[in-house]
Amino acid sequence: MLERSTNPVTAYRPMAMSLEKRRIAVHLVTMAVDAAIIVASFQLAAALYIGVFPSSFAFSQTNMFVPIFAVLALYNSAYSVESLLSLRLSVARVVSAALLTAAMLIFITYFMDATGRLSRGLLTLGITAACAMMTLFRGILHTDILWRVVPDINSVLVIRDGGPEIEIPKAIVIDVADHDLDVSVDDPASLNRFGEHVQNVDRVVVSCPVEKRATWAFVMRAAGVDGEIVSHALRELRPIALRRDGNFISLVVSSRPLGFRQRVMKRAMDFVLSGLALVVLSPIFLLIAIAIKIDDPGPVFFIQRRMGRGNRFFDMLKFRSMKVQKLDHEGARSASKDDDRITRVGKFLRKTSLDEIPQLVNVVMGDMSLVGPRPHALGSLAGDRLFWEVESNYWRRHSLKPGLTGLAQIRGLRGATDEEQHLTKRLDSDLEYIANWSPWRDLWIMLMTVRVLVHDRAF
Repeated sequence: MLERSTNPVTAYRPMAMSLEKRRIAVHLVTMAVDAAIIVASFQLAAALYIGVFPSSFAFSQTNMFVPIFAVLALYNSAYSVESLLSLRLSVARVVSAALLTAAMLIFITYFMDATGRLSRGLLTLGITAACAMMTLFRGILHTDILWRVVPDINSVLVIRDGGPEIEIPKAIVIDVADHDLDVSVDDPASLNRFGEHVQNVDRVVVSCPVEKRATWAFVMRAAGVDGEIVSHALRELRPIALRRDGNFISLVVSSRPLGFRQRVMKRAMDFVLSGLALVVLSPIFLLIAIAIKIDDPGPVFFIQRRMGRGNRFFDMLKFRSMKVQKLDHEGARSASKDDDRITRVGKFLRKTSLDEIPQLVNVVMGDMSLVGPRPHALGSLAGDRLFWEVESNYWRRHSLKPGLTGLAQIRGLRGATDEEQHLTKRLDSDLEYIANWSPWRDLWIMLMTVRVLVHDRAF
């Protein structure tokens, strides 16, 4: 909800100053508690490790540890607005500062030939206890106490100067006309008024016409604030970053979903696991091939053109499950219950998902991955419309290699797409997978796939 101020000083500035003071108070208290936790943790470690409490030796350790830790934690932004907003970030930064402090102490004492002044066993126990207690403290702090002390951690000021209305939760909105903020680089008084308004503000967002953007950008840079200008013209482009090359600036509108290291990890896992699977399953390949030939003479494999990564075509392999005379290479008609095109062996293969096994070859060749969005036939319909006609985001699922299985499949989103919502749910799962990829999630999806190999929607 937007808060609209009526006076630039009485309604707005005191709140910002008070907020800044409360944030500083929270940081100071947190630093003091962290120091106390470190001292207490080392004393506890001394009691457990050397049987002495209180221990002067442990105090000597913390006398070295705490100052270095405080400097590294501040440098690592463990005490910052971002850390107040995010529990995960706060814990990660304070723990990394503690571990780096321990590493520096070990290095310093070794370099100064003073290893006798440092007990690695005591240091290990003390660090472990301190990290655990600082994590617990932050968990408690982020539950309710922090929001009572600093209800609005991040202050945002929205300035409207003839631009469209925008909504930012808990932002303060002021209008240029109401607050005499028609800034000009030739008017020091107007720059002063702007400076008064943005004092102690974390973020300034300006909504203005195109012709005023350059002036507002210059004024915000001159004031040294974190400033932004709203551009509704960019809404459709959805840029994710700006890139500066020489004398021109370009909008970055897309990026690879996986970095180089992630792509190498995924490809290595695909190649090794699919290669092993082909070796292990080769006897089953032979038995299925014989069964297909006996049931309905013709080719063992069904090759169909599908769309893969980068919206590039590839030929996908399957065991043939339909009669030779009724093969559907375009995929215009989804298989249904009691479909007269499907052979007796084909029904079993589809029911058990064994018809998909040849796609392990596609994985080894690099056209597919073990896990990813399932490749669809080009003529596939959701209801009576082509997939990309139903969902404008459909093509985004091809930013990764198609998979033998995927997040949608383990959620039971398989089989015919008789209704448009069947496609929508699958697409949502595919895009969720792409946005949150990890090797552990791939392994989890592969394990969960075993549970849904046999399914009722396979015809």
